[in-house]
Amino acid sequence: MLVSPWPPELEAKYRADGLWVGETFDDVLRSRADDPASADHTAVVDIHRRLTYVELNDRVSRIAAGFVELGIAPDDRVLVQIPNRVCYVEAVFALFRLRAIPVFTLPAHRAGELVGIARAAGATAIISPREDAGFDYRGLADTIAAQVDSVTRWIDADDLDALLAQPLEHDRANPAELAFLQLSGGSTGIPKLIPRTHDDYLYSVRRSNELCGVTADTVYLATLPVAHNFPMSSPGILGAMCAGGTIALTASPAPSVAWEMVAREGVTMTGLVPPLARLWTETAEAGTSFDLSSLDVIQVGGARCPDELARRIGPALGVRLQQVFGMAEGLVCYTRLDDPIDVITTTQGRPMSADDQVRLVDEDGVDVGAGPGFLETQGPYTIRSYWLDASPSSFATDGWYRTGDVVELTAEGNIVVRGRGGDRVNRGGEKVSAEQLEEQLLTHPAVRDAIVVAVADPYLGERTCAYLIADDADNPPNLAGIRRFVRENGLAEWKLPDIVKIIDEFPETGVGKVSRKKLREILAG
Repeated sequence: MLVSPWPPELEAKYRADGLWVGETFDDVLRSRADDPASADHTAVVDIHRRLTYVELNDRVSRIAAGFVELGIAPDDRVLVQIPNRVCYVEAVFALFRLRAIPVFTLPAHRAGELVGIARAAGATAIISPREDAGFDYRGLADTIAAQVDSVTRWIDADDLDALLAQPLEHDRANPAELAFLQLSGGSTGIPKLIPRTHDDYLYSVRRSNELCGVTADTVYLATLPVAHNFPMSSPGILGAMCAGGTIALTASPAPSVAWEMVAREGVTMTGLVPPLARLWTETAEAGTSFDLSSLDVIQVGGARCPDELARRIGPALGVRLQQVFGMAEGLVCYTRLDDPIDVITTTQGRPMSADDQVRLVDEDGVDVGAGPGFLETQGPYTIRSYWLDASPSSFATDGWYRTGDVVELTAEGNIVVRGRGGDRVNRGGEKVSAEQLEEQLLTHPAVRDAIVVAVADPYLGERTCAYLIADDADNPPNLAGIRRFVRENGLAEWKLPDIVKIIDEFPETGVGKVSRKKLREILAG
């Protein structure tokens, strides 16, 4: 299954310039296992298990053979819903080895998201644990299979040992081939799957390693759910593997859990969203008995880090701060480790590649120079279309990706994020589609109409506020009931409204449209 969205002249340039080097994800693991310098080095570790590169490579071959016996074939799309455990890495690289296509989902996703994702991907199987943190993932998989005809099998991530078989020889993937599908954090509830090739994604990983100082001595802690683009590749677990370093996985980002892994494994780098960065900073400022001295770099991304928090992170945790701004669709910006402190604490960095192109435009697509304006981009690892050409309006007529972010550029070329142009709530780094939540709210028997907007929050950055017109003004729904209803309808926990406001009517703009801006002003007042 080939994906060739880049214009031929750009594809030729990226290859000629050595950006796309013809390497696959499977090549990366094999080369680490074959290299005497890394073969016996710890590749991946969680609280229960530890594997060297040689051990991981052997298990990947045998698990891949077991997948084949279950009927998984090249190009099959397979939903992967596994928490931060060693088996996540095993399962994903076993799929890479047999040229099947992982579809990365989050542990917090529920049927409301996964049914649409599975249908859009044409998924044939789901890999997940039986249960985790008291949640029945096997039951969720059964629910998905009952509603999506293409899903015919569930694979127990807790029992991959039962699949171990004699390794089989598999054809090597074409580096220009579709490697996996990620999920967009876009502004609608319609699943938008992001097709990534080995060539483009591995370029972004290698370049991230160069800018983030990742080496064989790096111990990268996946603190966020590892299926996110940030802990996957910026530089993430793939960066650690490419360098022959160590991937450490923690089941919880709370200091009481994650810091135990930092101390035990000598973690040197991790990535956090701003609310977690604040929690870690405030906990450290209050004093801790955990040994965090190995920590060298903490990255903060997923949402804009407030300047006041950015100034506190380094002193509190004894680390260098690196701000990260990017998207699963492509463009990634970093502050450099040797940037002046005011750049590190007040900007979100600059594009990591000399071949990244950015422009700022107004609502009519007219260039606005340094902005503020809507950010558009193209480059060697930025997609040119979504899977099955979903949401073509997300791309300009010349193929540039419309990010939806409102930013401005400093004189040095650093990006300062000012907000979002679309109806999306960035709740602590997790994206909530206003449209999707509104659709769910409108099915509530006590709700006549619903509008969802973002409200500023000092901890999460933004929270979700649902303005509702009640069907019965004398008996309106309350927050607890609304949250329970949305949860039972199968949406992830982070998508539940934080605030519910009952309103008699929605304010309108001069052309008769609902004024979300006015709703935000009412809430602020």
